[in-house]
Amino acid sequence: MTMPKLPVEGGCRCGRVRFRLSGPPWLEAACHCRGCQRMTASAFSTTPVMPEGGFAVVAGKPVIGGMHGDVADHHHCDWCKSWVFTRPRTAMGFVNVRATLLDDPSWFAPWLETQTAEKLPWATTGAERSYERFPAMEEYQGLMAAYRAARATG
Repeated sequence: MTMPKLPVEGGCRCGRVRFRLSGPPWLEAACHCRGCQRMTASAFSTTPVMPEGGFAVVAGKPVIGGMHGDVADHHHCDWCKSWVFTRPRTAMGFVNVRATLLDDPSWFAPWLETQTAEKLPWATTGAERSYERFPAMEEYQGLMAAYRAARATG
């Protein structure tokens, strides 16, 4: 898929929380873990992995719900309860945004899928790279370079 001209925006179901993506994603991913299945009430979650500097909440004030604690926080709209984004607790430099909340999600296509050990048997994403769990931290730089080459992004 081709990334549209930036910036692009999105928001929760009711529109009270709005966000802007001002830079290209580091990766486009789908997660098949049971937690994401339960949070989305679907087979997997979809995520443009955004550098922190390329993501901003431009309206509303998200609240923390779902996962919160030592690893990461899920940020939701307090009114409609949409899961808008996830931010790691440790400074890792990225934010995972829910792709289905983009105003135009048609450009998004998972390039990487994770947690396939928990995948529902019928769920397919078309992702080019697949991992039974999460890739090792030392693999991410190479994955991001391969993604940029495949998607011809920044």
